[in-house]
Formats: sequence, structure tokens, C-alpha cells
Amino acid sequence: MKINNNSYILREIPLFSGLSSDELNYIKKKSSFTEFKKGQVIYKEGSAPSFFYCIIRGRAVLSVLDHAGKQQVLEYMHRGQYFGIISALTGEPHSVTAKALNDCLLLVIPKPAFDGLLKKIPQLAIDLSKTLSRRLKRKDIHPKTIFESTIIAVLSSYPQAGKTVYASNLAFSLSKEARKKSIIVDICRHDKCHRMPRLLKTGKDYRVTNISSRSFRIDSLKSQILKDRYGIDVIYLSYSNQDELWPKKVTELLSNLVNDYHFVVLDLPCRREKTILTILNQSDLIHILTSPKASDLKSTLRLIKKLEKDFGFSESKVKVIVNESKPSKLSFEEKQQLLGGEIFASLPKIDTRVSGRLVIEKPDADYSLVIRRISRHEGNCLVGLALGVGVAYGFCHIGILKVIEEEKIPIDVISGSSMGAFIASLWAIGKSSSEILSIAKEFKEPKHIWNLLDFTFPLLGFIKGNKLYNMFKLYLGDKTFYDVKVPLKIIASDLKGKKSIVFEKGLIIDALMASCAMPGVFAPFTQKGQMFFDGGVINPLPTEPLLEMGAKKIIAVNLTPSREDLIRQYDRIKQDLSVEVKQIKTNDWFNLREYLRKKLKVNILDFIFSSFEIMQSEVALKEAQLADVVLHPDTSGLHWMEFYKAEEFAKRGEEEARKNLDKIKKLIEE
Repeated sequence: MKINNNSYILREIPLFSGLSSDELNYIKKKSSFTEFKKGQVIYKEGSAPSFFYCIIRGRAVLSVLDHAGKQQVLEYMHRGQYFGIISALTGEPHSVTAKALNDCLLLVIPKPAFDGLLKKIPQLAIDLSKTLSRRLKRKDIHPKTIFESTIIAVLSSYPQAGKTVYASNLAFSLSKEARKKSIIVDICRHDKCHRMPRLLKTGKDYRVTNISSRSFRIDSLKSQILKDRYGIDVIYLSYSNQDELWPKKVTELLSNLVNDYHFVVLDLPCRREKTILTILNQSDLIHILTSPKASDLKSTLRLIKKLEKDFGFSESKVKVIVNESKPSKLSFEEKQQLLGGEIFASLPKIDTRVSGRLVIEKPDADYSLVIRRISRHEGNCLVGLALGVGVAYGFCHIGILKVIEEEKIPIDVISGSSMGAFIASLWAIGKSSSEILSIAKEFKEPKHIWNLLDFTFPLLGFIKGNKLYNMFKLYLGDKTFYDVKVPLKIIASDLKGKKSIVFEKGLIIDALMASCAMPGVFAPFTQKGQMFFDGGVINPLPTEPLLEMGAKKIIAVNLTPSREDLIRQYDRIKQDLSVEVKQIKTNDWFNLREYLRKKLKVNILDFIFSSFEIMQSEVALKEAQLADVVLHPDTSGLHWMEFYKAEEFAKRGEEEARKNLDKIKKLIEE
């Protein structure tokens, strides 16, 4: 495995993404890249500390030796994730065995150099300390069975916000999507009733532990944990306001639970007592539910500011979820302005009598789909799909989407450049692959493509793009990025800034016009004084935005021919030409001359597109390094302007996806 650009790769690792150029260069000097073959042991449990490891490409598995002498899997690690941190920081022997699950490329930093990094880059030390707190376990309780635990506290800025429904469904979805053990800790004041049992329809068959009771003992709590029939554990706690020590008891309970559960979901009372806020300090993440009403959004902002001021909670730790059950005339942008920050997710209105297991019982409900996306984000298992450039080649994406639909491959975020952006947009707003193919098949004859070309005086481009805009408008209307069913990222290039731009707000058709404006052909797209052109110039295979979104597993569709593809295509054309010329009578000079004229005709569009292909080839290979699975459909014998061959392009895409289906499924399941 070869790394073409070390700085580019380092910048795409989430741990290092916020560092300056000087800091990245320092890490580059202190680190190196090491290959490990499939099945090769990286280090053994009990071995001396040696390196800090971060996965650049491939996957690794972490395990421990159980009492029977067998290796028990703790965690599967993917690109951008790191391990060996506890030993590197503490100097203790490795507590797990790390092995390459497939061929891996790892960034490694020797322990002495790692110590120097933390002193040189304080922000890195702060970020790693947070990870350390999630991975350190109390070994005096029992042997390690969980590699990393996350405590998610759920609270609301006002009563009746749907907090308990959200907490229960989040826990079920985390268990289902991340395939990890989860428990709900439902905390309620002793004079109030727990709502969770009604949502889970457990009847009267549940026990509540009063942690303010004199007879309460922390070691007896394990027997109070209830098992739900869908695999979620639940524990009900009550407290008294007169008991000032109850938060400490909850803290002790949490330190026990993180040894046995990957996710602990805290359903906290809707109160702003100091004791409640103290418990939040034990959490890794805080989800605050609010309504879309201006008053509730302002109240939520005050709560967030209090958490930041009194407890030093960082912005990344607090996430706002808007429950759209209350009517509001505010736009999405206005809601974010009132919050003073981003909205993490919006929950659609549901029946107040809805089940606490909605994600299990009705997985296709709109509410369930939003919860699913949230849980996959928090469970570090987001799957991203990058659709590359290709003009008519882009119809290959349709066949790949068909396989994804039929095989139920989860896609949590999708990105696209140029034609890839158009296909991605249609799919993101809810159109199926068959519907997209029907749209593509409207180009029934070669001449139909010319209906989209409105020529103008070639000042900035000889095609205005008005007809292209009208076509986008026909299929996408006034859809915005907030109307999509799957998060969408569209990539364009900033003409003046000479950098890539990710569109994720506003009208989708505006982003498409920017992404599809091929330089020299279409006039640049202008918006708010900025000029944009084809996203494929800088990002022909847009994997980078998926990483920034938090995708841990990336499937990329690269339609840009490699140098080898171009050479093979040239040799094939030359061979076919030789055979066909021989079939023409040697004395029929007119027919031969006419044949050669048609075969060798090169127009300005061919010249421009061929130039882009050569340039994009190397860039696409670099971006493919960030993907786990790269699909490269065979487009030989097809031309980039043959829009009327949509079915053939889609077939080539489907064939490539089927050929790599085992790789895709393995990636998703691990």
C-alpha cells in the first residue's frame, strides 16, 4: 500500500483534523506508516507499550483472553480510529490484543515521540483524555469485556418534550444499529411516576430502586436490572430531594455499568436543579430535546450557556434535537439562529401514544429513520456513499443504487460531484433507482442531449446553462438540503478561492448548477458574488466531505478512467479500427476516407472532457485512499456523451456492485 500524500491523509484523520499546518507537519515528522497483512498480530495483550496506532486504511479487531483461554472480541476498529492509547499514556502493558482484520495501513507514533506530541500540542492531549476516560475501566470490579463505553444523557428544556420516548428508542436503535450492549437508566423523583414502563408496555412487572433509602447498596443494583425482550436492559431509579448524596450514588452506579455496556442512556428528570446538572458531568454526550417554538429555543440556548459556563461543557458534547410536534412558522435557518448553533436532528411529529420500541416495531416510520441516523452517528458506524464525476458515465451510479436498495445496504450520508451530485440529489430526496433510471431514459436518442445546451457568446463558457437549470427544476423543484431523506453533500469549486466548496444548505438546484459547471463549457454559476464551477475539478471522488460528516465506512464509486483504462481503451480502438478498415475495399477510397473522418472526428467537448479525465485520474486515486470499498465500473466501449445508453451504463454499475457485494456486506457487518 502506498500513501501518495502524507499531509492530505493526516488532515483527514478526525483526531488531527482541527490542527494547524505546523502541528500537522510536526506529527508527520514524528510518525510513520506501517503495513500489516490480514491476520497479522499488531501487539499482544500483556506486551510492553510501544506505539500509538491509528488506522489509515483497512480494519483491525481488538480482543482479550477470557477465563476459558479463548479470544473474546471487544471491538472492530475502522479508518480514523486509534488504539494503544492507554499504554502510550500510562506506560502500562497492553490490555488487549490487536490484530489486522484485513490488509491494514497504520500510522504509528513511538511512545517517546507520543509523549512529546502531547506537550507540543495541548489540544491533542485534551481530546485524547476524553477518549481515555471512556476506555479506562475499574479492573477491581471484573475483567474487561467492553473496550469503550459512552454515556448519553437525555434531558429536555421544557416538560412534555418527548424525552422518554426519545431515550428509549435511542437505546434500542443503538443496540440494533451498532450491535452493542445498551442499558437505559431511568431516573425519577420518588413522588413522580416513571413513564418508561408504559412506553415499553411492561405492565406492573418492574421494580424501582430508591437510591435515597438507608438500605440502598450499590452492589445490589445488578439484581434490579430488567431485561427487555428485544435485548435492552433497563434499570429504574428514584431519589428524594432531601438526599444530597443521591447524585454521587448515580455516579458510582455509572462507573459500574461502563464495565458491562457500550452505551448507557440516562433519562433524566426535566428539572434544572444543580444535582441534575452535576450528573450531566459524568456524561460523554448530552442530547437536549426542545420544540421549534421561539420561546423554547431561547430557553434551550440559556441551558446550553449554563452548561458551558458552570461545567465547562464543550460545544461538541451538547447536541440539540428539535421535536417538531409543536407547530412553528420558523424556518430551519431561523431556528438555528435562535439556538446560536447547529440543530443536530429534527424529530417528526408522532402519536403521543407511540411505543418506546417504535424503531423495532415500525423501522420504516419517519421517526424511526431519524433515530436510526442519530444512533448510527453516535455508534460510530455511519456509512457514506461517494458518487464521482462522469457525465453519461454517471448513469452507472443508478445500477449501484439498485443493488444498495435490493440488498438493504444502509447509507447514512451521500456525496456527489457533477453528474454524481445529480444522481445523489435525486436519491437523497427519496426517488428510487428505478425512478432515476426512468428519468435517465428520457434521453432516447443521441440528439436529445443537445436540447440541454443553450449556446452563448463564449466569454466565460459557450453554454449558458438555463436549459440545464430548468431540467433540475423539473425533478427537484424547490427542494432544499433540509428536505432530504438522507443527508446530502454536493461539491463545487470556488473560482476565486481555488478550493472545493461543500454545499449542504439552501436550494439543491443551486448547488447542482455550481457542481455541474464544467470550466470552458458552461458559464460559472454565480451566487452572492461568488463564482463556482465543476466540483469534479478538485474533488472528482468526494470522499473527504463524508469523513468530515463522521462517516466511518465509505463506499466510493470512481468513474474516472485510470491511465491503464485510457491505454486499454486506446489499444482497443486501434485494434477495432484496423479490423474494420480491412473490411473496406482498398479501391473504395471515398468510403475509406469518410469512415476515417467519422471515426477520428474530435470536437471541442471531447477535447475538454479528455483533458479533465487525465487531470482527474490522479486526484480520484488520491481520494479513493479514504474509501474502504472502491467501485470502478467497466465503461469500455461506451462514450461519455452517450446519454441515450442509460440502461447499459446502469447495467455496468450493477455488475460492478454485485461483483463487490461480499466486500460491501463485510464492511457493513463488522
